[in-house]
Amino acid sequence: MGADTAGQIRPRYGRLAVAATSISVTAISVLGGVGALPSAAEGPQQRPVIETVAESQAQQETGSAAETQRKATVSTTPTASDAAAGNPLPADSGEGRRVVFSEGQQRVWLVGNGDRVQHTYLVSGSVYDNLDPGTYSVYSRSEQAWGIDDSGSMKYFVRFAHGENASIGFHDIPIDDGAPVQTVAELGTPLSHGCIRQRRADAKLLWAFAPLGTKVVVTA
Repeated sequence: MGADTAGQIRPRYGRLAVAATSISVTAISVLGGVGALPSAAEGPQQRPVIETVAESQAQQETGSAAETQRKATVSTTPTASDAAAGNPLPADSGEGRRVVFSEGQQRVWLVGNGDRVQHTYLVSGSVYDNLDPGTYSVYSRSEQAWGIDDSGSMKYFVRFAHGENASIGFHDIPIDDGAPVQTVAELGTPLSHGCIRQRRADAKLLWAFAPLGTKVVVTA
């Protein structure tokens, strides 16, 4: 009996532990409810998600800017059709695949199938008016040639007519004594001794376009 009586005044440690746990849980719940403690959704793991969204938006903006630039470049890049639109074929220039040379405009057109202009550019024809309008055909070609009367050397010579003293054709601007006989800026003005001078890049295009037998139409 005496041992039981002493036990009645012992503190109830188990009950105290349960009470303390309950108080702790309640306090945490209250503090979490008023925002005093961070919630799981606000923990460090959320930051990478926010950064990923920001990075994604930046990538989309960069991609949009690149796409806009690409479209602008495509829309402003001239095509053969655009070039021909401002310099239409002469009305009497024939039909089919052909090379057209206008003496009046000092211009050449490379015309493919379906009358589609593939390329057009200024040239320098003869100062002697030695070529009659009409339809001709390429009959000879020389990648390297030399002019008469020491008029220099030229490349990509495509002949289509016969002059009084020499063949008439297309070639690049001749080189004489190590220098071009005229400038590219002077193309568009008759300056040659009989042929049609072209800048080197255009001469290469016509060379590739006009094998033997290619039709050449000369207009006034």
